Amino acid sequence: MSARPAMSARPATRVDATRRRRLVAAGDLAVVAGQLGRRPHPMSRVVRRCPFGYPAVVETLPADDAGRPFPTLFYATCPTLAAAVGALESAGGVRRFERRTRADEELARSVAAATRQVRRRRRDLAAAYGLAAVDDGASLRAGIAGVADPHRLKCLHAHAAHALAHPGYLLGMSVLAEAGQLWCDDRRCAVWADEASARRHTSGRQAP
Repeated sequence: MSARPAMSARPATRVDATRRRRLVAAGDLAVVAGQLGRRPHPMSRVVRRCPFGYPAVVETLPADDAGRPFPTLFYATCPTLAAAVGALESAGGVRRFERRTRADEELARSVAAATRQVRRRRRDLAAAYGLAAVDDGASLRAGIAGVADPHRLKCLHAHAAHALAHPGYLLGMSVLAEAGQLWCDDRRCAVWADEASARRHTSGRQAP
């Protein structure tokens, strides 16, 4: 058997990006679309699943093929998780955690480290997928949920999602702890998985 030719070092093209996005299984894409009630932003992978095995947090690309930037790296898709964190936000959680971060050096360091991690990962994704944002890369210099200043908080969902993707993230773990019940107990996302499975089964039977 002949050896495989060495891969070139050329940047990824949009064709490459399309192929790599297909690494997210069609069933997972269908579940995420059902969870969000819309077509998902381009994503690279599922980074955390709920106890029933359905997507809970996904890693999104920093821009789509048209160059429109998207500021959130780790996006919470699970409806129960999103509702729990949303209730915490509605109760003044953003300001409360921001005050805690300013007063607690360890929390502040965790946010700063996570911000560096987000910036690095988003740059890596942009390079790997050959993405060029219309803002000339300004969004790649932002941090969690698109916030440039790590001393300011904007979206607790993004911090919770980051902690589920990287469990050592202290601030995000604190958000999750206060959010309470994170997962449903009735497999409610099964409906979208079952619909996707039925479509694949029907398509397979109709294929020549």
